[in-house]
Amino acid sequence: MTKSIIIAAAAVATLGFGSAAYADKYADTTTLFKDSSRSSEFFNHSYAYALFPTVGEGGLLIGAAHGDGKVFLHGHAIGRTAVTQLSVGFQAGGEAFSEIVFFKDKAALDTFESGTFQFGAGASVVVITAAAGANVGTDGSGAGASGDSRDNVATAAYVNGMAAFAIVKGGAMFNASLEGEKFSYSPGHRS
Repeated sequence: MTKSIIIAAAAVATLGFGSAAYADKYADTTTLFKDSSRSSEFFNHSYAYALFPTVGEGGLLIGAAHGDGKVFLHGHAIGRTAVTQLSVGFQAGGEAFSEIVFFKDKAALDTFESGTFQFGAGASVVVITAAAGANVGTDGSGAGASGDSRDNVATAAYVNGMAAFAIVKGGAMFNASLEGEKFSYSPGHRS
């Protein structure tokens, strides 16, 4: 009986630590974007935002990217989201990046929440040139960012009520286009 209680307690503790690490990747990624002068003001003026701590992309002639995220309204998660992107053309390599999409108003968020939103041709993401680093290991996760003069000169604006930013984590094939990015959304996840 005692062994069962110990095993059950260990399982609950493991779930708790997993949740903390999961929550930290969102907090750490949010901090990276808040620390950049290119995206920090959008936190003060946007209605909501979708945050993807890690989007992985790779390709050899045909490229694909995928990342899971959450949608936040007034700092609280209101749903889950995922992004996928396919591209064709000369490409080789792989990368990982963090992405955030700000929604100017409720109408923009409603469009995104339709569940099958896709950025149109010509949509682009502002790539933050700040030195950013993130790591995840058995001892936890961490992130940091520091701006340089290039980080202070960019301007960004909402296009069709949305503005997107990315911080490249690593790799050698980053494409600053949102064309073809498709988003799914499922409401109800509150944190």
